Amino acid sequence: MRFLPDAEQRAFARSLDAMLGAADTPGVIRDWSRGERAGGLALWSRIAEAGVFALAVPEAYGGLGPRPVDLAVAFVELGRHAVPGPLAETVAVAALLLDPGPAERFLPALAAGEAMATLAPEGSYAVDGDAATIRLTSAADGLRLAPGHGPVRASLDPARRLTRLAAGGELLVPDPPMDDALRWARLATAAQALGVGLALLERTVAYVGQRVQFGVPVGSFQAVKHRLADAKIALEFARPLVLGAAMTMSPADVAAAKVSACEAAYTTARTALQLHGAIGYTAEYDLSLWLTKARALRTAWGTPDECRAEVLRGRA
Repeated sequence: MRFLPDAEQRAFARSLDAMLGAADTPGVIRDWSRGERAGGLALWSRIAEAGVFALAVPEAYGGLGPRPVDLAVAFVELGRHAVPGPLAETVAVAALLLDPGPAERFLPALAAGEAMATLAPEGSYAVDGDAATIRLTSAADGLRLAPGHGPVRASLDPARRLTRLAAGGELLVPDPPMDDALRWARLATAAQALGVGLALLERTVAYVGQRVQFGVPVGSFQAVKHRLADAKIALEFARPLVLGAAMTMSPADVAAAKVSACEAAYTTARTALQLHGAIGYTAEYDLSLWLTKARALRTAWGTPDECRAEVLRGRA
């Protein structure tokens, strides 16, 4: 099994990295957190023009896929730049709406970036329910199109705005493939988390190379090197698991990728915070945008314990 992207996928990742790097994503994230969505929606459209959302949509409905490996490569870059919005949720919804009626009605707009979607069990909070144009609830009798949403509540990651979706609404799919949606959402979340961890590591390495104590850069201290090396090893261990899971899309492999990537990102976040010192806590400092996302992604679409249980079921 090949665990490295090919030349075309690496070029795709570089083009996304360049586009997002020029987009001032920290400013977009802060605006999104305040409910000011113009910049975020423009960025969403540019990501769609690059073909990212089309990778989760079948060709019959205006997409390019489903192509999970390419999607994982793209989501690493989205995580690296902490792109806001219901990214994994949109991918999950694309996997849910494959019946001909809902697919023809909703998927072309998702692939083109003209719509964004969110999803939650009935009565639970959904990510960015105030921004999504397609809001779905998983109810006892099937998948419903929520007629609205409640007020925005405080969230661990301010860029992931939580709202409770309204109950009822149109019944779209009586027996939706929730397991498929969970696999796609977990894969997208794992890839995002890997990108978040890589960004945290890059920023921390740069910081300890500039900060000086006792006349030398902090990064020259052996204890600092060890912490950074541990983070690097965890992230590089998670990378092939994410790409391997994208190839097999088995529930156990995807769960293993999710727990490995999210734990690696969380470990890197703790290291980044410790090595930055008090400035790492401040909301004005960009590092906080990645720190909060690493923590939020860790439990999104399955806690570490739930993912480990899925791995054990798959190996039984």
